[in-house]
Amino acid sequence: MRAVTDSSSPGRRDLVLLATCTALPHGEDERADGPLVQALAERGIEGRWVAWDDAAVDWGEGLVAVRSTWDYETRLPEFLAWARSVPTMLNSAELFAWNTDKHYLVELAAAGVPVVPTVVVEADGDLARAVADHLPAVVKPTVSAGGRGVVVVTEPGPVEGATEGPWVVQPLVDSVRTEGETSVFVLDGVPVSQARKVPAGGEIRVHEVYGGSSVGVPLTPEASDLARTAVAAAEERLGRRIDYARVDQMRLPDGTLALSELEATEPGLYLEVLPGNAAAFADLVAARLRA
Repeated sequence: MRAVTDSSSPGRRDLVLLATCTALPHGEDERADGPLVQALAERGIEGRWVAWDDAAVDWGEGLVAVRSTWDYETRLPEFLAWARSVPTMLNSAELFAWNTDKHYLVELAAAGVPVVPTVVVEADGDLARAVADHLPAVVKPTVSAGGRGVVVVTEPGPVEGATEGPWVVQPLVDSVRTEGETSVFVLDGVPVSQARKVPAGGEIRVHEVYGGSSVGVPLTPEASDLARTAVAAAEERLGRRIDYARVDQMRLPDGTLALSELEATEPGLYLEVLPGNAAAFADLVAARLRA
């Protein structure tokens, strides 16, 4: 399934269906005429926000861009079945199936990408031992989003508060509380923008719902190089192009940056702090529609 449309197909050249969830009818735009829709309109493209689970939508009507389907982790089989049914889509259902399970971090590490040390634990009986090897440790489900299900463990013993597994276990990277987390947006293989995200108080989660904040910063060669490396490795692993991704990074104790997440399914564009991402994403859509 390719991410371009046939320019000879009537009604498909100038429409992109922006897939969201029911709770966010206008996705990250927050209103029907938000910045992403406006940027698309400036390029002669109609952007239409639609819920991914809306049975009334004709998904063959235009190019589909998965944007803010932020309920997918609680309905993953249903979400992936829907993605496989979409005729023409940026990225792909195969990419989503791989990227929505954090096993991919282990695969990218094996491919030579600098990754925050990650262990996948399948069985309940192995969790406490894996955590003891990485204290202080961060535990999260392999399928999770938005910081949900994250547990910080500081002492050996039973892991209190962990959700149903399997899990990934990582050492707690201290720099997340000082330097924060770096995010680089990569569109069509090219880094286009960078943000710095910091948690609040004693939190390690940088999401706004937990008090975190984000700010746009200039692209740095170090973060850009890691972002390119991570995306290229994922493309080689999957044998397909990645149209868009957000590459989250943390600084390890040795001073180097390492991949913490490669979000290629539904990464928010951080339009409030990186408004230029709307134009960059619209350019990507236009290129795919008119290839």
